Amino acid sequence: MKQYYVYILTNRTKTIYTGVTNNLQRRIFEHKHLIIKGFTNKYKLTKLVYYEVGSDIKAAISREKQIKGWLRKKKIALIESVNPGWQDISKEWFSD
Repeated sequence: MKQYYVYILTNRTKTIYTGVTNNLQRRIFEHKHLIIKGFTNKYKLTKLVYYEVGSDIKAAISREKQIKGWLRKKKIALIESVNPGWQDISKEWFSD
């Protein structure tokens, strides 16, 4: 069964980015190594602070859009509901 992830990244200034992927480890590796050009590369959004998983791509895309539409305050509340210290959930995933 395929899995889809909605995730939130941040940086040292707590800029927030929400994305969706079917391979969270690969995608976070790409973010951490600034492989893909764009917003996350420009702002060095390399710290995974939140994610959720599901089996329906349409639901994952819908959830990503929902979160992106929220005010910053609500996004912060979501992150802090599971990660109050904004720790990098993925810091142990790679051996750099």
